[in-house]
Amino acid sequence: MRKNRNGAWRATGVVTALVTAAAIASVAPAQAQSTAQLSAWVSDGWGGGTITSQPAGINCHQSAWDPYGSNEPQPYPTGTCTASFEVGTTVTFTATPDSGSYINDGPTPNPVTIHTGYNFTWVMFCPSEGLCSAG
Repeated sequence: MRKNRNGAWRATGVVTALVTAAAIASVAPAQAQSTAQLSAWVSDGWGGGTITSQPAGINCHQSAWDPYGSNEPQPYPTGTCTASFEVGTTVTFTATPDSGSYINDGPTPNPVTIHTGYNFTWVMFCPSEGLCSAG
């Protein structure tokens, strides 16, 4: 700040700095989101299996479950069911049923091209013998 001839203070340095910062902010490009989350959902078909991704990141396993054999709820999937991938990456999936199970449907969609926002795939494993929740 400086005093002018009339005795008033001037804040020239502060004003200059604020104007410069505003100008830089207005011309600086907004940073695009470079990664996004991808989730694999293993539905409750009551069978067991694993879904994996290429490139690596998703390795999600659902254990088979007999809804009539226990009062316990179906266990949650284990492993990595959500991972970050670069936006624009194409991710493909492989579903592998556990012994005594089969793939009823999915993975769908397959492949997935990652975009900002919500990205997912799903698969349903059913028991080879007995009921499947998909009917």
